[in-house]
Amino acid sequence: MEVVLADTLLSRCGDRAALLRALSAPLSAERAEALRLLLQRLAAGGPAAAGEAEALRRAAWEVALERCRPLLRGGEGAAAGSAERLRAARGALRHCVQLCGAPLAARLARDALAELAAGSGAAAQEAAVEALVAAAPRLEEPELLSRCAAAALALLREEGEGEAAAALVAGRLLPALGANGAALPRVWEGLLGAGGAARAGRALLALSALADALLPRGPAEPGLDARLCPRFWRLVQEGLTERDGLCRKRARYLLKRALDLSGGQRAELRCAPDEPSLFWWSAEKNEQLLQFWETYILIMETLEGNQIHVIKPVLPKLNSLYELAISGDKGCWLFHPSWHVCIYRRMFESENKTLTKEGILHFLELYETKHLPNSFVFSEFVIGPLMDALSESSLYSRTPGQSIGACPPLGMKLQKFLATYLTLLPEEEKGSFLLKFIQKMTSRHWCAVPILFLSMALASIPACKVLGAEGLHALRDVLQCTMITHQILLRGAAQCYLLQTTMHLTDVEKVSFPEVSSFLLSLRPEESLRRDTLLWTELCSWLQVNDRRFRKSGTSDFGHQEASSLCQYVHSLVGEYLKTPASERENCFMPDWFEAKLVSTMILLAADVDGKSNIEWIELEAFLNPLLDVLMKLGSNAYIPTLKADKSLQLLLKLLQTRWLKCSNAQDDEVLFFIWKSLVTPVESILEFVLRRLTTNELSTVSNDYETSFGVVLKVAGMASLAAVCEIMDGELEVHLESLPSVDALKKLISFSRFNEVLKKPSYIEEKNSSCEEKTSQGWGKIVARYVRDQWICLRFVLNSFGTLAQGCEETSVMSLSMAERSKEILQSALEVLSILPSDQVSPVFDCMKVLVPKLLDSSEALCIEAFDLAWKIISSLSNTQLIFWANLKAFVQFIFDTEVLAVAASAKGQAYTKIKEVIFKLIDLSTTKTGVFNVVLSHCCQSWIFPTVDERSALTNAFLNAGNYSELITEACVFGTVFRKDQRYTKNFCDFYFKILCVWFLFLFIFYSTNRDDHFVRICAVKFLCLLDGTNILHKTFMEDIFIKLLDKDELVSRSRTRYYANSLQHRIKNRVWQTLLVLLPKLNQNFLSGTLDRVFQAGFSNNQASVKYFIEWIVILTLHKYPQFLDKFWDCFCYDEEKLKKSICTFLSVLAHFDIILQNTSEKKPALKKALIVVLQWCFSHNFSVRLYALIALKKIWAMCRMLHVEEFEALTPVIESSLQQVENMHGTGNARRNWQRIQDHFFFATFHPVEDYSLETIFYILPRLSELAEDEWISLSRFDRFTDIPWPAAFQWCHSRTELRELKPSDWTQQDMGSHLAEADSQTEWTDVQKKIIPWKNSTPSLDLEMAFQDRAAKLGKSNSRLIVVASLIDKPTNLGGLCRTSEIFGASALVVGSLHYIQDKQFQHLSVSAEQWLPLVEVKPSQLVDYLQEKKTEGYTIIGVEQTAKSFDLTEYCFPEKSLLLLGNEHEGIPANLIHHLDVCVEIPQQGIIRSLNVHVSGALLIWEYTRQQVIKQKQQQ
Repeated sequence: MEVVLADTLLSRCGDRAALLRALSAPLSAERAEALRLLLQRLAAGGPAAAGEAEALRRAAWEVALERCRPLLRGGEGAAAGSAERLRAARGALRHCVQLCGAPLAARLARDALAELAAGSGAAAQEAAVEALVAAAPRLEEPELLSRCAAAALALLREEGEGEAAAALVAGRLLPALGANGAALPRVWEGLLGAGGAARAGRALLALSALADALLPRGPAEPGLDARLCPRFWRLVQEGLTERDGLCRKRARYLLKRALDLSGGQRAELRCAPDEPSLFWWSAEKNEQLLQFWETYILIMETLEGNQIHVIKPVLPKLNSLYELAISGDKGCWLFHPSWHVCIYRRMFESENKTLTKEGILHFLELYETKHLPNSFVFSEFVIGPLMDALSESSLYSRTPGQSIGACPPLGMKLQKFLATYLTLLPEEEKGSFLLKFIQKMTSRHWCAVPILFLSMALASIPACKVLGAEGLHALRDVLQCTMITHQILLRGAAQCYLLQTTMHLTDVEKVSFPEVSSFLLSLRPEESLRRDTLLWTELCSWLQVNDRRFRKSGTSDFGHQEASSLCQYVHSLVGEYLKTPASERENCFMPDWFEAKLVSTMILLAADVDGKSNIEWIELEAFLNPLLDVLMKLGSNAYIPTLKADKSLQLLLKLLQTRWLKCSNAQDDEVLFFIWKSLVTPVESILEFVLRRLTTNELSTVSNDYETSFGVVLKVAGMASLAAVCEIMDGELEVHLESLPSVDALKKLISFSRFNEVLKKPSYIEEKNSSCEEKTSQGWGKIVARYVRDQWICLRFVLNSFGTLAQGCEETSVMSLSMAERSKEILQSALEVLSILPSDQVSPVFDCMKVLVPKLLDSSEALCIEAFDLAWKIISSLSNTQLIFWANLKAFVQFIFDTEVLAVAASAKGQAYTKIKEVIFKLIDLSTTKTGVFNVVLSHCCQSWIFPTVDERSALTNAFLNAGNYSELITEACVFGTVFRKDQRYTKNFCDFYFKILCVWFLFLFIFYSTNRDDHFVRICAVKFLCLLDGTNILHKTFMEDIFIKLLDKDELVSRSRTRYYANSLQHRIKNRVWQTLLVLLPKLNQNFLSGTLDRVFQAGFSNNQASVKYFIEWIVILTLHKYPQFLDKFWDCFCYDEEKLKKSICTFLSVLAHFDIILQNTSEKKPALKKALIVVLQWCFSHNFSVRLYALIALKKIWAMCRMLHVEEFEALTPVIESSLQQVENMHGTGNARRNWQRIQDHFFFATFHPVEDYSLETIFYILPRLSELAEDEWISLSRFDRFTDIPWPAAFQWCHSRTELRELKPSDWTQQDMGSHLAEADSQTEWTDVQKKIIPWKNSTPSLDLEMAFQDRAAKLGKSNSRLIVVASLIDKPTNLGGLCRTSEIFGASALVVGSLHYIQDKQFQHLSVSAEQWLPLVEVKPSQLVDYLQEKKTEGYTIIGVEQTAKSFDLTEYCFPEKSLLLLGNEHEGIPANLIHHLDVCVEIPQQGIIRSLNVHVSGALLIWEYTRQQVIKQKQQQ
């Protein structure tokens, strides 16, 4: 209509130029729109007369420069301006340029470029860009074109606050420049040129805007087709893997557009024919290419969903991509492999770790199963993104079907992948690839777990000589990276694998012995490289085989050519080590300890290598001779340089330490024995040297204090010697010390000596500087601490040997009193020394306190409690240390939990007794964070209580009384166990896995990773302790009954605290452990005790229990009734409770009846019991609950079979009814869940295979039943774990260990959960999916990459959607959720607008959650409910049919109504519908046919149904027209 009016006005106007001038002053919104329309019609019209054309050009020139430009710059009338007026002014300016041509375009361009160069504000910048948009299509001057292109690219690259400018340039200026054929090459070169190219996000934004020009529908000019440019494709690939979702969307849009164009043209096309082509097309392979790219885009779009259940079905299509990409004839890539890399990079960088893991596994499997051609792109990808993805520890978790300690799938596949991939590489590339791979392992802070599996993969590579000195150095750097983990087992494993890697992959001709020895020095002897291990033997063999092949070192000067290269190197190494510089200044420094470690290690290696062929130890003697020469001269030659003497002593000490670093007996090792024998020779010389150093160098003085100083030294040395003798004698228990005359003197010396004596520091003749004095003070402090410790070692010897300080002497009452006071004084000294001694030297003090405290508990209880507190404070402070904690904990436990200490404290029942129980719970609490603490406590107590030693003679009291007094310890042990965090479970699994492997290599790892520190061994120890108890022993009997009651109390406490708990939660695990222990105790309990506690067991059955707990309760009930049938009356009472109590627990008691044949084995009167059981079961066969009926039927089947077998005559009348019922159940028709569940419950292990009596064993209780009831795997305790725990032995002739084979071979199958599991298994087993989920992305009809940055008013025009004439009016709706859903639905089906009551709804979180950004793509109009009448009338005048979604008397059925093209849907309010005052304005009402009872649908659903029906009808019309 507007066009007709404009053409009419122009045809009747005599002076068009005057008309333009009249409309432009003043330029209101209406005038601006009219002016724009007139200029548009003038520009579109034919050529006018010469005079009129010139007048029009002058008028257009004036309008452009004097009206439109000032308005856009914010000049004339800016205050009263509006969005509509500005939009009309922009359009008018474009049409003015069309009328005036190049001159006006050049003028506008120069002015705009000058404004941009001046750096004005955002408004001026936007006005300048709009001017360039209008001018760009008509510019002709090359200089102006270049400047415009440069300005556009500069704005595009602008960071920070330049996002709006970049969006404006991309949305408006670049398309305008693209329309100018001369400007396009300049923009193209600026975007993708060699210098100053824009970053990927902005470049993709620009390319999307230029898509019409760069990817033309028709024939393209040479050089302007983006498909021919490699840089374009590299940018697309970069965009496909960007973290920003919008960048990925733009890249996919460009890829799809290029593919659609190529498929339509069917032309021969190749990008960069001189290099591997990123993109090509061929008419002959058009279908194959379309298939490849269709699959590729499907995968990339599916990955955007980030949902594994959607993505996993698509992953098999990756295999078809490779089949299409690789030529079977030539074995080469038809498609560049970088496209496949893009897919995997997207998966690796996903926020969904499950998707990341699936991507990694698929990539690794690909190279394992498909022999792909080598590609440099893949090598770079492996070293880059793949290794970055592998750094995540959680990816190495086990699959649900794997057992604890098994290698995770990713670890196994990584090994196979690396070995397979290396075989594909050319020989000349293997070394560089592996070097980069190893260097990548040092380029970041790796966690312990990824480093381990990468090292394991390296070690699994078949032997090949590809690494040189640089590779050896890189491996050494990786070794240093592995030291950051505190897990000693994982750290040792990594070192072992890297050493194996070195031996397998090193080219020995490229490395020298110094480089190899430097690498070996990085290995820790106590963790990996240790003598008498398999790995040490492998290293010796490797050195021997390659002895003559190692590269000669530049500094080597080997003299004996007949000797091996290794021996020659060690000869020179020892000689160089013992050389000292001439400078006296260098002699004052301490020698390097690592240098001594290196020399000693190489001496031992060379000796072991040489010893295989030379049993005379000639070479070993030659290695030691230079050292022995120096050591022999130490005593006689006072002029030996200090540094040389120190070096020789360091090397001596390092060699001697090998005796303590060896697993087997050192006497059986010929090398160590020879070294030991050789080093004994210079002992006298060494002692003389040390004495001279102590008395001359360190204590040289001519003062009067000389004798005092020397006396202090003698005192320290004497006490150290005495302590050494006492420690030796402590281990010789068979020696009768009383017969030795010196022992009495020792006893008196220790009994009456002053403890914790402060020794006076020796004086020096000359002043020292402050730093030396500080070091000397530190050294003297260590000497004093050692002296004090030695005193307590001697006291421990006296107390352990004689029990009292005064034994053996004639005592008076006064002397006895003084001895008691002396004991108290010594205990006070012990408390004092605990606060000053280093933590690693307090164990002898604990040992002394163990003897003293029982004697003083009665008289000095407060002092003893103080001793307990201080000892605990020391132990808790050491909990973060690894090396000294366990030894001190053991001493602490032996002190606090000494049999006599416990007995005396329990007899008094005083504060000490309370304090010990407090310590017990503190230790249990510490065990939850430091695994193994409770193990030490419990093992010591159980052994001392049931196997008291000779030393534990506590006034001949029975040690087992302590078990009853401190039964909380056993009770807590029975239910002990923590629920590990996910990262803790990973570490524990890896430790279990590597422990299995490394024990083959290093038996010594048992020292560091004792299996007794496993949390399971707490419960194992408690169970084995309980198994040792004898029910006929009155003490044992009382103790077991007490434990049984306390465990029932704990179960009730857990049930009360949490009425409902989840499977495998801590509450579930505690209840499960309680009933496991009760089941172990059950056979040892007598009838009288069970008579009083059975009711509590029945009450536990009424609780809401998880499956595993339910099975244990049922098992206990069955065994109890089997052994004591007289308790059946109590059992029948359980069925007499009200239905409310029984509805949750009746299945438990019905399950017991399913084993009624076992219950009645020991009773002679079976018929009355069967009669009662049948009556009880029959009433539950008619329960409303389906599960209860199933349990009742399974019990009925068992009981009825027993009745038939015993020929119970009383039930003959019921025979037809019961048998027909059972037959009907067996022959149930249909395919529903009823028949399937009936079959499953019959096949369930508890009813089909499990035998409560024959299967009673520890294996069933702790391993098989938890496994079959689908308890968490870390709750399964195998029988092998019981066997490995040797602290507590098995009882003699213990028979309840193993389960029957039939039960052991079953797999978990809980019939109530099988529906879910079976379908998932079937789904996962599919190798190829016939159909997959795909999100619809209408790329052909839109340019999605630009719209988010465009101004709101321009969205509808820029979307490029089909011209839908549907308007959805939702002004009456006030719920944000409904509005958000409608917004999403309207956008998806292309409605022209959504009308809402207020635009404020857009900011609501609920609206945004439902709309998922649809409001950014759909024009929204605000019309308040009070304005609806006027709005509807306005739309009626525009030709719209007003359609109400409402049920009225005259409403049309939706299935019969034909929507006009111009339709307006009016939706009613959620509660009231469409008000009566608006119904009169409707042209028609449409209702949705219903079949149900509910009156109406949700308003969003109703609107969605009508929007879809409108869209469906319009699509059909368009197809018919085509």
